[in-house]
Amino acid sequence: MRHSNRAPEGRGRVTTAATVALNRAGVAFTPHVYDHDSAATDFGAEAAVALGVEPDRVFKTLMVDTDNGLAIGIVSVSSKLDVKALAAAVGAKRGAMAEAVVAERKSGYVVGGISPFGQKTALPTVLDDLALLFETIYVSGGRRGFDVEVSPADLVAATRGQVAVIRRA
Repeated sequence: MRHSNRAPEGRGRVTTAATVALNRAGVAFTPHVYDHDSAATDFGAEAAVALGVEPDRVFKTLMVDTDNGLAIGIVSVSSKLDVKALAAAVGAKRGAMAEAVVAERKSGYVVGGISPFGQKTALPTVLDDLALLFETIYVSGGRRGFDVEVSPADLVAATRGQVAVIRRA
């Protein structure tokens, strides 16, 4: 994997708050740009198909409002987030998906392009343990149509996160 923010296939440089944060942290990543369909609503599935990657390796970044405050859960696009498991992982009893406007305001990204890296407000972050099955995974690079490929260990280190089972069985 290269440590760069140069997009493949001659599409030029892609700079987002996520790539700036990754470069600043010295995290190796590979950028992947694809044509986003503005009619798409399942952004993770769109990314998996466009990038030709199995859906288990593409992860979505979701914000949850718990009784201890906001938290980030990162699960495969082939899975559903278990909000209660995420809440428990961050020491809370209850949780609910954050409203889109809150997620956008706190992360600095638009829904469908929320990256775990470079968020405006650093939040407790939990990566689902399914990610550990892969050498690298794909997450949003900070905009729709742009993913970054990183190792799960680097994602956890860069977000000061933790790993737990947070997907629904």
